[in-house]
Amino acid sequence: MNKNAIDTLLEKNPKLAPLRSKFEAMIPGSYCLHRSWGFGKIVDYNESEDRLIIDFEEGKQGHAMAPVFCADKLDVLSEKDVLVKSRTEPDAINEIIKKKPADLIVLMLENADNQSMMASEIERLLSRLMGPIKYKKWWTATKKVLVKDPRIAAPIKKTDYYFLRDEPINPEEEVLEQFHATKNPKEKINLGEKLYKLSENISIIREELPEILSDLTDAIKNAKSLSQADRLHGVWVRNNLARELHEDVELLEPSSKSILEATIDFSELATDLPVVYYSRYLDLIKRVFPDKYSTMAEDLLKNSNGKFTTECVNFMFEENMAERIDYCLKRWLLEQTIKAPLLFWIVKNRASKKYEPLITPLISTHFLSAMFYAIDNEALQNASARRIPLADILSEDKELIPDLLADANVETATDLAQTLLLNQGFEDLTKKSLLARFIKKFSSIQNLLSSESSTQEDHQDGLVVSQKSFDLAKVEYEELISVKIPENKEAIAVAREHGDLKENSEYKMARQDQDILLSRKNELEVDLSRARVTDFTDATLENIGIGSVVTLKEGSSGKNRRYSILGAWDSDPDNDILSYKTPLAQSLIGKKVDDSVQTSIGGNDETWTILKLERWVDLNS
Repeated sequence: MNKNAIDTLLEKNPKLAPLRSKFEAMIPGSYCLHRSWGFGKIVDYNESEDRLIIDFEEGKQGHAMAPVFCADKLDVLSEKDVLVKSRTEPDAINEIIKKKPADLIVLMLENADNQSMMASEIERLLSRLMGPIKYKKWWTATKKVLVKDPRIAAPIKKTDYYFLRDEPINPEEEVLEQFHATKNPKEKINLGEKLYKLSENISIIREELPEILSDLTDAIKNAKSLSQADRLHGVWVRNNLARELHEDVELLEPSSKSILEATIDFSELATDLPVVYYSRYLDLIKRVFPDKYSTMAEDLLKNSNGKFTTECVNFMFEENMAERIDYCLKRWLLEQTIKAPLLFWIVKNRASKKYEPLITPLISTHFLSAMFYAIDNEALQNASARRIPLADILSEDKELIPDLLADANVETATDLAQTLLLNQGFEDLTKKSLLARFIKKFSSIQNLLSSESSTQEDHQDGLVVSQKSFDLAKVEYEELISVKIPENKEAIAVAREHGDLKENSEYKMARQDQDILLSRKNELEVDLSRARVTDFTDATLENIGIGSVVTLKEGSSGKNRRYSILGAWDSDPDNDILSYKTPLAQSLIGKKVDDSVQTSIGGNDETWTILKLERWVDLNS
C-alpha cells in the first residue's frame, strides 16, 4: 500500500488508525504469514480495487485480499525473520541448521519481541521452517546445546522463556546464581540437577559444592511441600554432585534407602518421578527389598503408566520374570482388574517384536471387553470434555477390533456390540464407526445399529450445554480449522516428498493424524449444530432436571452426596458436577425429594435416597 491509499482508508475508518504501521508494511516484495494459507509474498497492490495481490506457497497464486482483512489475518514479516531468510538466503540458513543450530535460535530471538520466546513459539516457527516432522529430532538435540550456550538463557520450566543475555555468561554461573537465590525447594533440586548436567566445567563451581550439597540436604530434610518422589529426586541429584568431591554417598542422610523405606505408595512415587530416573528407581527397590522386589515389581506394573510401563516390563525381563509377566497380564485380564494405561501400552506395542510373545496371546474378546469397561469407567470418573486415550486409540487403530474379534462367535460379538452402544466414553458418531467394524465381520449386528438409531431419535434434536462449554467447543473447532488441519496438510505434503508411500512411516502417521482431525472436526460440527445453550434458569424445585443441585443419601455407605446436574459438556467430578447425560444423572432426572433411585453403574449396584433439591442458579448467582 502507498501513503495515499493508507490515508484514504483511515479517513473512511478512523478506528483503524492504530494499525497504520501494519498497513505501511504491506508493500510489494514483503513476505507474510497467513494463519491458514501459510507463507506468502505480497507481489502487488491494486489501488483501484483496494486489494493486495499475494502469492501463497500453498497454491493460492495471485490471491486478492483487502488490506483491512489482512491486518487481522496476516503477519507481515521483517526481512530479518528466519522464515524470510530461508527464502532469500536458503543456502546460508540450511548451513546454519546443519552446523550451527544455536545460531539459528539466536537469529530467532534477535527478531522476537523482547528478544525472548517460549519453547512452544520456537517449535511453531521451526515447524514452518523445516516441516512439522523434521524439526522435532533437530529441536530435541538443539535444546541440549542451548543449555550450554553463553548467549542464551534456557528456561527451567516449560512455561518460561528462552531469551538472549545482555552479555554472554557461563551457564554454570547463571544457574548457580539462581540456585542461591531461590527459596523454593523443588526449584532448588531442579537447578542442582542442571548444575550436574553442566559438570563438564565443574571446576567453575567446585568451591561452591559443599554449600550446594548442604542446601540440597536441608531442602530434602525440611521442606514440607516436597513429595516422596521430590525427596528421592533431590537425594539422587545431591549424590551425583557429591561424587564430584569423591564423597561416599552411602553415608549421606537422608539416603535413597531411608526415603524408600518411609514410602507407603510406591506406585504413586513412580508416577511423580522424572522419567530419566525410572530405571534407577527399580534398581533401588531391588537393592532395598531383595526378598520381595519381584512382588513389588508386579504391583508397580499393574499400576504403571506410559514410559514407566515399558521400564517395568524391561526390568522384569532382565530379572528373568517373563513368565510372571505373562501370568499376571492374563490373570488381570480375566479378572477385569487390568487398568486403562496398561491396556493402552499393550495396544501401542502390539506390533513390537520384543513384546510379541507377551501381547499376542492377549488379543481376544476378553481384551476388548476389558477395554470397554476401562473406557466406560474413565468416562464416569472424569469430565466429559476430556479425551480418553484408550477410546482414541481404539478408534484410530482400524485393525484392532477385527483382530480382537478374529476368534469370536456371533453371540459374543453381539454382546460386545451392545456393550459399546451403552458405553459413556464414546460419542455417537464414534460408536457408529466402531460398530461398522463389527458389522463387517458379523452382518447381523446391523440390526443393533438400526435399533439404536430409532431409540435415540428423540434425543438427536438437541444437546443442552452451558455458554462456557459451548464457547470452549467453538474455540477447539476454530483451532482445528485454522491451525491443526492446515499444519497436518503441510505434514502430508512434506512426507510425500520422501518417496515410496508404502514404506513411508511419516506419511502414514500424517494420514492417521488427518483421519483423527477430520473425525473430530465432523464430530464438533454435529455437536455444535445440535447444541442448545442454557443458563439453567429453567430448573425448578419440583423435580430434578438440568440445572438442579441434589443431595443424596448413598445406601451402601450411609453417606450424603451432593451433585450438580449441568450441561452435556460440563462434567467435573472433582467438584461433584455431573453431565445430565451420565447414567446417575439420567436415573435422577424427573425424580422428587424423598424418592428412592436404584442404579447399576460400572458393575456396582446402589440405592440412593433424594434428601434435598436446590437450583444451580440460586447457589451461583
